[in-house]
Amino acid sequence: MDFDLTLYNKIFENKVRLQIMSVLMANDEYDFNSLKAILDVTDGNLASNLKTLEKENYIEVFKMFVDRKPNTRYRRTKQGEKAFEDHLKALENLIKQQYK
Repeated sequence: MDFDLTLYNKIFENKVRLQIMSVLMANDEYDFNSLKAILDVTDGNLASNLKTLEKENYIEVFKMFVDRKPNTRYRRTKQGEKAFEDHLKALENLIKQQYK
C-alpha cells in the first residue's frame, strides 16, 4: 500500500516540538516558563527545540521585561501554522489509508 506523505513534516517528529506547536496553535502566545511547566521539560531541552522552530520560521520570539525581569514569549507564524496544519493532514490521511 502506498502512503502519500508529501505533507508530512519531519520537524514535528520530535515530541517536544509537536507539543510546543500544539500549545501555540491553541493560544496566541506563550512565555518560556509557562511552556517549560506545561511540557515538563528542562530549560536546555525547551530552548533547543524552540530554536529549531525559530530557524524554520515556524515561531516568532518576543523579548521584554515584566517587573524588571526578562520575559521571552513565543507566537506561531503563518508559515508555522500552515506547516503544522499540513502535518496534521498528513497524519490524518495516513490513518484513513490504514483503515480503508
